[in-house]
Amino acid sequence: MAAAPPSYCFVAFPPCSKDGLVVFGKNSARPRDEVQEVVYFAAATHDPGSKVECTYIEIEQVPKTHAVVLSRPSWLWGAEMGANEHGVCVANEAVVTREPASESEALLGMDLVRLGLERGATAREALDVIVALLEEHGQGGNYYEDGSSCHAFQSAFLIVDRNEAWILETSGKYWAAEKITEGVKCICNQLSLTTKIDAEHPELRNYVRSQGWWNEDTDFNFSEVFSLADDHLACCSGRESLEKQGGDVSAQTMIDVLRDKDSGVCVDSESFLTTASIVSVLPQDPSFPCVHYFTGTPDPSRSIFKPFIFVDDVKLVPKVQSPSFGDDDPAKKIPRFQEKPDRRHELYKAHEWARSLLESDQDKGQKLMRIMLDLEKQGLEAMEDILTRTEILDPAEVVDLFYDCVDTELKFFK
Repeated sequence: MAAAPPSYCFVAFPPCSKDGLVVFGKNSARPRDEVQEVVYFAAATHDPGSKVECTYIEIEQVPKTHAVVLSRPSWLWGAEMGANEHGVCVANEAVVTREPASESEALLGMDLVRLGLERGATAREALDVIVALLEEHGQGGNYYEDGSSCHAFQSAFLIVDRNEAWILETSGKYWAAEKITEGVKCICNQLSLTTKIDAEHPELRNYVRSQGWWNEDTDFNFSEVFSLADDHLACCSGRESLEKQGGDVSAQTMIDVLRDKDSGVCVDSESFLTTASIVSVLPQDPSFPCVHYFTGTPDPSRSIFKPFIFVDDVKLVPKVQSPSFGDDDPAKKIPRFQEKPDRRHELYKAHEWARSLLESDQDKGQKLMRIMLDLEKQGLEAMEDILTRTEILDPAEVVDLFYDCVDTELKFFK
């Protein structure tokens, strides 16, 4: 059975976070050579009876989809993590349970991330969307762009809005969820739900009884029932770093945690690398905008986080979008993944050059990194100003925000 990639997701609520902010973060650990792109899709209306083609299967489309910004492996339809115009953030974790994941093509956990964001205006709505689609279509198929082997996993999700978060863990179509409204929470590639369950599949307990996994003599503990052996032990060293901050968790704090290689939160191993990261700041006061920071490049310890704010007519950023291969894409042909095309986008290529500089000329590399971190700091300070000022944000001020940050980053690399 394939090992799940060791990704980490975090959320911090007041009183642990600053100034009435909800702070969300995720490192996406994936195969080392996989490219992630950052893509924006505007809100849209759809004709009755229309379909949407997900990574492997086609499903019914809904009449209206929300605007979304996504960080995704560039070969698939869904996303590892992202946000929508209503201040909902969703991230996915691949998990292994005692129930083997299906290799048959269905919805990927990453498809469910995008579908939850496109169809849910609150965290609870996104959860309801995900579990309904799980019931109807199931989950399954290859998590990796690999023609030689199928790597199938179950899914866990962290679903967050300005008011609450839900940890949703699944095995097949069965699921349980815990609601969070304060403090710090972390999920990774192991099941974490125990006896505090605030919502669940209506047949969950009957199903596990029928399998002989639980006999009602003890409290129902989701992780103990569904995990392999002791695989449900606490996995989240990064949570301690956040809790040590007292009531001061901010975007910068979350970025620092995501960059921490010593704790294992920033993955850089023989098989896996943190291929992209996100931090989102969601003010509990709805009169302030949510700010979402994306790297669009691997390894947050040598990437910079660039801000994005939802406004109408937001400028698209082709320099963080991978080339499109249309129907000729080996991910769409059967049998799949017989070739691996070059999916690198312009920022990814520039980042590769910067990495080689860091490795070949440490003085020049460190100087470049200091310049980049100063650029990131300017962006963080500008966003903090937006989140503390009294006047309403002028959309024209941020319509080019992410585009300009990517453009500036590329200019420094050149």
